[in-house]
Amino acid sequence: MKDGKRVVLCIDDDQDFLDSMKMIVEGGGYAFASAGSAEEGLQQVRDVKPDVILVDLMMEEVDAGVNFVKEVKVRLGSVPPIFMLSSVGDNLNLSVDYNSLGLSGVLQKPVNPETLLKTLNAKLTRK
Repeated sequence: MKDGKRVVLCIDDDQDFLDSMKMIVEGGGYAFASAGSAEEGLQQVRDVKPDVILVDLMMEEVDAGVNFVKEVKVRLGSVPPIFMLSSVGDNLNLSVDYNSLGLSGVLQKPVNPETLLKTLNAKLTRK
């Protein structure tokens, strides 16, 4: 929590996307933190202790998001809900086993603001 608000960490290498996500997340009443790479995201997870993480599948490397999820679980063990962001489409399930990663879900890019806020509200109000 930050200033009494749940924190959403968004990890993506597209600054324009991060800027738009910040507007949506903060407009929904949450605090926003961001990272431009998987490595920076790992540091933010330690520093910010987010309540939920949104991570892009493809950043500096094709599977950077998947590698981030695996790494954060190894380094930290207990982690907040993680949602994968993908612009790949329905074929994404053919290349990544989301159940084995323990993801809370997958959000299709471009992210629909209403869908994102409903998802965050549902996940974060259960805590």
